[in-house]
Amino acid sequence: MSDLLWQKSGVATDARIMRFLAGDDVVLDREFFVHDITATKAHVAGLARIGILSDADAAALARELDALSEDFHKGNFVLDARYEDGHSAIEARLIERLGDIGRRVHTGRSRNDQILVATRLWLKAKLGQLDALCRDIARACLERAEHEALPMPGYTHLQRAVVSSTAMWLAGFAEAFIDNAARARDTLAWIDANPLGTAAGYGVNLKLDRDFTTRTLGFARMQVSPVYAQLSRGKFEIAALDALASAMLDLRRLAWDLSLFTTAEFGFVQLPTEYTTGSSIMPNKRNPDVIELLRASYASVAAARCEIEQLLSLPSGYQRDLQISKGALFHGFGHGLVALELTPDLLARLQWNAARMRAAIESTMYSTDAAIEQAVAGVPFRDAYRQAAETVAKAGQGRTPEASLAARNSPGAAADLRLDELRARLAQLESD
Repeated sequence: MSDLLWQKSGVATDARIMRFLAGDDVVLDREFFVHDITATKAHVAGLARIGILSDADAAALARELDALSEDFHKGNFVLDARYEDGHSAIEARLIERLGDIGRRVHTGRSRNDQILVATRLWLKAKLGQLDALCRDIARACLERAEHEALPMPGYTHLQRAVVSSTAMWLAGFAEAFIDNAARARDTLAWIDANPLGTAAGYGVNLKLDRDFTTRTLGFARMQVSPVYAQLSRGKFEIAALDALASAMLDLRRLAWDLSLFTTAEFGFVQLPTEYTTGSSIMPNKRNPDVIELLRASYASVAAARCEIEQLLSLPSGYQRDLQISKGALFHGFGHGLVALELTPDLLARLQWNAARMRAAIESTMYSTDAAIEQAVAGVPFRDAYRQAAETVAKAGQGRTPEASLAARNSPGAAADLRLDELRARLAQLESD
């Protein structure tokens, strides 16, 4: 491991303790590394604005930081056990290339605000991806719903209840993911605050131009209080995971439906072949492994949230416990975003079995229609309900699924899906 940033002369280090302290930080920091470089470049420009660095030195540092970013992207620079973490790797590289100029880059900065700003930039990027993926899923649902409205059973308590349609099913998930996209965007706006310049949580005796670094890094506002900057660590990560979890909950229910619909007992859906796998022992099997893992993916996000929340039983100020939050955050977002990314194509390519869905619509499922019709004719609803209950076996006589769906004209129901309204909401998100 290279020289430690905090090493004092005459103080020995124990290799076992160092391995414990560093943990897998240097590997995890690969996720943040480009954002850490970006923030360092902004910090350098800020130091030049207040005269701590000359323009020439700042330009040299900026060139080396750009070169480091390029080398990292190309694989020519690797974060590995030579470094305690990504922060020390950046500084070591600058010192190697620029000597004393590189040693000045940490002026007015702590690893505490360094990790905060890198994490914040990373979270903004991931929430932007979440927003886009949720919109992709909503768009896939709407496109399918607009061109395909096949009758299918609607269920309550997993029992056949009323006549529904594939378009109703798709419209429901379209609206859910429109809301999920909006939540991702709202969360991004909430965390869009620049902590760079708060140092170790108490500011520094330099007139840092924090407004400049806020603009340079593309933040909406400055996170003013250094104390709050430390208090927000973990809190903002949980908020981002909550936004992701909202989408994953809907994905879990969508996957659950498809898991049921693909069984031989239902037979409503056939999945694209690429979304199934074979059995290792049963030659006759094609298993819906992808949708089962989509269904399971919420667990990874929930676990990440729980792990970070458990770390936050802390007093104010920075505590080393927070180092452990990085792995949970990466795993939760890594798994969740990959699951969401697979979903639009799945929705676009799955095949409905119209005959099986129609065959599953029983005559008793028209009973609610019969009761409503009697109520419209003037019969008190409770009397109409009892009459329909007494003649439930005859409820389907002369009725068709198409007629039942055409009569369901309450806003959002089968005859008035309001897809244009949902499309307008989606378009508004995409234009903002």
